[in-house]
Amino acid sequence: MLRYRSIWSIRAHSKGISMISGNSSKPKVQTDSPMMIGLGKASRRAYGFDEIALVPGDYTLDPELCDISYELGQFKFETPIIASGMDSVVDVKVAATLGKLGSLGVLNLQGIQTRYENLEEIYEKIAKCDKDSFVEVMQELYKAPIQDSLIQKRIEDIKKSGAITAVSITPNFAEKYGPVAVAAGCDIIFVQSTVTGIEHRSANGMPSLNLAKFVSELGAPVVVGNCVTYKTALELLETGVAGILVGIGPGAACTSRSVLGIGVPMATAIADCAAARATFMEKRANADKSARPARPAMIADGGMVTGGDICKALACGADAVMIGSPFARATEAPGHGFHWGMATPSPVLPRGTRIKVGTTVSLERILHGPALTDDGTQNLTGALKTSMATLGASNLTEMKEVEVIIAPSILTEGKVYQNAQQLGMGRK
Repeated sequence: MLRYRSIWSIRAHSKGISMISGNSSKPKVQTDSPMMIGLGKASRRAYGFDEIALVPGDYTLDPELCDISYELGQFKFETPIIASGMDSVVDVKVAATLGKLGSLGVLNLQGIQTRYENLEEIYEKIAKCDKDSFVEVMQELYKAPIQDSLIQKRIEDIKKSGAITAVSITPNFAEKYGPVAVAAGCDIIFVQSTVTGIEHRSANGMPSLNLAKFVSELGAPVVVGNCVTYKTALELLETGVAGILVGIGPGAACTSRSVLGIGVPMATAIADCAAARATFMEKRANADKSARPARPAMIADGGMVTGGDICKALACGADAVMIGSPFARATEAPGHGFHWGMATPSPVLPRGTRIKVGTTVSLERILHGPALTDDGTQNLTGALKTSMATLGASNLTEMKEVEVIIAPSILTEGKVYQNAQQLGMGRK
């Protein structure tokens, strides 16, 4: 049984940590006991969303009393659900709409949006190509150069809507395009790759990225990712970032776990990184007892499809989540009912694929309902508020303190008819 409360002491290392529950307001934290894979190779057990469940609290409340807002840098958002910086998910229209709905859409600064003026023609080519030629088609389309003028245009168009503007770039191109985006008025910069550390060493004449220097000089809040370990999360936080993306390879269209063999199940990854944030905040407080340091956001990235997945991510320690495929199904999404990974167009080693997600309902219905399905993919904020109300959590801080149990049978127990008829939780 795990209960997430303020961390008193940590004996943590790169292999991760686990919480030990108790009645004390200062629960103990200890490293996991090693398990042996074989002679000379120790390991530990990690958990994904399908293996855990949330336990109801001592009291309930009306869902309307639940506050789901969070802060990222100097910005406050009413909805802790971010649309991933993927070409099938976010364009100018989607980013503007999400802003009006209290959420945030991240534009891929190295994608189709900044390479082509005529976007519809490109999206049609991607949607119409067959699965055998898809990778080659994508590689060819993404050869077109990124245009500074289009970066400026897309950012300005989003800002005209009144929405907070966020873009995503890879470490290789952060120093080249980050200042261009900020000069155009971008509010938040996401520096994102499969795995992110405090320094990225580039080849082929590209400048190496010193993250601490980049963060201090850019002039806008920086969110970095992705990471899944306590040690790396703590090191990233020390650079002054506004937030961290947690997750490697869980996304619906991502194939990194297969191609690279890298990844940590999301429940464990979030808990470990959230513990790093608690250590960071404690160190800051001890260094200056009069200061109230900004609290970096912990953002779970990928692997969440339903409202229940989002609730579990927040209970494990995240402040917000970043999702792709659920938004790719929206009527406003640019991908024509298809969704593909950010690393799919790689010219040397694609680590994502194109999946057909279909088109269902509007962004507003997906976020705020009312839902027209029973599978938890619509009215995500409604699911979150109802879950919090049942758990007795009136805000996201209290949501992090709810009881989490290991429950491998949570999705199958008592669901014989649903599974047999492929209804509700039994849909494949």
